[in-house]
Amino acid sequence: MTPQPQASGLSKLILIGLGMIVALLGLALAAGGVRLTSLGGSWYFLVGGVAMALAGILIALRKPAGAWLYAVFLVGTAVWALADTDRSFWPMFSRLFMFSVIGVVVALVYPTLKRAAGASAGRGAYGVAGVLAIAAAVTVVNMFLPHPSVPATGKGPGLTKVDPANAQKDWAHYGNTEGGSRFAALDQINRDTVNKLQVAWTYHTGDVALSDGNGAEDQLTPLQIGNKVFICTPHNNLIALDADSGKELWKNPINAQSKVWQRCRGMAYFDATQPVVQPSQPNSSAVIAASVPAGANCQRRLLTNTIDARLIAVDADTGEFCQGFGNNGQVDLKAGLGEVPDSYYQLSSAPLMAGTTVVVGGRVADNVQTDMPGGVIRGFDVITGAMRWAFDPGNPADKQAPADGSSYVRSTPNSWAPMSYDPAMNTVFLPMGSSSTDIYGAERTALNHKYGASVLAVDASTGAEKWVYQTVHNDLWDFDLPMQPSLIDFTKDDGSSVPALVIGTKAGQIFVLDRATGQPLTKVEEVPVKAAGIPNEQYSPTQPKSVGMPQIGAQTLTESDMWGATPYDQLLCRIDFKKMRYDGLYTAPGTDLSLSFPGSLGGMNWGSLSTDPVHGFIFVNDMRLGLWIQMIPSANKGQAAGGGEALNTGMGAVPLKGTPYAVNKNRFLSVAGIPCQAPPYGTLTAIDMKTKQIAWQVPVGTVEDTGPLGIRMHLPLPIGLPTLGGTLSTQGGLVFIAGTQDFYLRAFDSGNGQEIWKARLPVGSQGGPMTYVSPKTGKQYVVITAGGARQSTDRGDYVIAYALP
Repeated sequence: MTPQPQASGLSKLILIGLGMIVALLGLALAAGGVRLTSLGGSWYFLVGGVAMALAGILIALRKPAGAWLYAVFLVGTAVWALADTDRSFWPMFSRLFMFSVIGVVVALVYPTLKRAAGASAGRGAYGVAGVLAIAAAVTVVNMFLPHPSVPATGKGPGLTKVDPANAQKDWAHYGNTEGGSRFAALDQINRDTVNKLQVAWTYHTGDVALSDGNGAEDQLTPLQIGNKVFICTPHNNLIALDADSGKELWKNPINAQSKVWQRCRGMAYFDATQPVVQPSQPNSSAVIAASVPAGANCQRRLLTNTIDARLIAVDADTGEFCQGFGNNGQVDLKAGLGEVPDSYYQLSSAPLMAGTTVVVGGRVADNVQTDMPGGVIRGFDVITGAMRWAFDPGNPADKQAPADGSSYVRSTPNSWAPMSYDPAMNTVFLPMGSSSTDIYGAERTALNHKYGASVLAVDASTGAEKWVYQTVHNDLWDFDLPMQPSLIDFTKDDGSSVPALVIGTKAGQIFVLDRATGQPLTKVEEVPVKAAGIPNEQYSPTQPKSVGMPQIGAQTLTESDMWGATPYDQLLCRIDFKKMRYDGLYTAPGTDLSLSFPGSLGGMNWGSLSTDPVHGFIFVNDMRLGLWIQMIPSANKGQAAGGGEALNTGMGAVPLKGTPYAVNKNRFLSVAGIPCQAPPYGTLTAIDMKTKQIAWQVPVGTVEDTGPLGIRMHLPLPIGLPTLGGTLSTQGGLVFIAGTQDFYLRAFDSGNGQEIWKARLPVGSQGGPMTYVSPKTGKQYVVITAGGARQSTDRGDYVIAYALP
């Protein structure tokens, strides 16, 4: 007889070890599967876990049947993955990669199992191992390639050469134009030349905002007028730089202080030497005349509102405070607000220059207490600083300051995000937030309901209301309108063009409104929604859904949308998902655990849209971060919350003082600190406004400078991370963005969404890119500020300009 091959002692140890590992992994899968099926979830994890555990036991017992059973498990997993997903890369990766790598090892030991069973080795298993290994290698390569959630249709913006008569001269407003276009009619830097961009100059502001989670990241979009670039720092220091060299021309150290908000998003600029432009639309009020006395300073002035609630005007040529404006160039914005603790009221967006009226809103801290400062919006004379009007959402008929001893109505909806202005109509468009306490509305008044989460149009000269359009009824999700409305010319289905505004929301909706009437120009449906069980809450039975425009990151999640880097954190996310009440976009908070997706961070946020008015496109960046939330019955006898931004991002239970509840909420993350739904977590989207269709949607950002459990992965995996910061569109066929969690400024081809250039930044950026052509040298620059990304502890004070060599 020929002796049968036998496994060696070492081989036996390998088989026992491998079998035990596979069995333990299977038992863990089955244990989680028991919990998931008890919640009504997928049976795959229980059945697959049992099969995997049995396969592991058989392998440990040196039975070839263990390998065959694992093969059956792996094939079954592949079939389930195909049925459970849309077959896109990252969902398939989560379900198959780890088990396929184990499958390579099992296939490699199969000949050893055969020998241990006294049979001749089955060498065909090496071929199976090779196929699985090649598939795993291909998967690893694909991890480093972007996977568009909407591949380019070939119908993105083309290229139209800039007409010199229409070329951009200055970047004089926060969004480039008063209407927030974020579009530059410049094309020296274009799709063909952008790869040659290099650093032209770098400036250090000397002002580094150190964050404790309560809001301290640079979020600036600079201004440029002539040969000067203007910047403001997190503590509102004002600086002028030479546009070609970055050399400091002047600096006014304002050094504003606040405990919870250290950032300046932008400034306003006014040139009194230029003639006042009167509106061209009929029935528009006149722009009030304004002039600077001969010999006085500040013929050209720069305005900022500060984190400690002042409106400041300085001479754009010298940096000196404007004499004759308020009190030595400053106006107290706390006047008339009543009691205003430092952390409860800041100015969080650039002032708006509306004709000769400077318009300011204000950030009222969210989810603190029922008694908060009011959300009054005010217009001031740009020369004297005298208040021309106040729009008090609690008393809209009275445009005057309150009498001594009284205040504007408390706790009303506020306008913290950037505003827009239409000179042809002399109209200001205001994105409105919610009344305090944001997620508890039982005590809201009729006026709170009217103005909350709406776009409000007012006359720039008088503050008179023109119209209001609401995007959320009785907002219980903190779905403030978070961005500057962008003014566009919209082509209707009949081919006619109408002046419109377009705005994105935290709920992933995009609304297109007629500028004259506030009526939607694309289809909006009132969809039925469910109530929760909070006593006396004024639940709305329906909510607006902008179905005539694409929904951005606002899909209704299912259990199959849960994700993890491995099947195990995916399983835990599935269990968490099934434990929560979730009715889709407008799942109302209650005393049980509920899920809000997208959560109060967005969707879309303050970075706003950029436009391409030449080709009729808009560009939208977003974040996709769900929040779990629970209202907790409470006597609320302790201190109110501090008003910091940590409340919005969710950092444990906080009292809603003055209500019968505290609230506990946090990001919906896996045990590894990764969002529980499948990537991408942040995208850039091009939308054709003529067809109202997505032309392309691509992930933005990698895990190079972040990662699970806060550990930097140093891997450029382009899964798309939450974006916080705006975009810049140019007539050179480019879209620039820096507001990612990794440290880059990127340029995308606006025609197809391909990333065609990126530059490594010293720290992350939440700033808005801007561009200009120097009037002295004719060179085009792209400028970004970099002070640190949201999820990074790295901070800086950089202003960096890029140009062609």
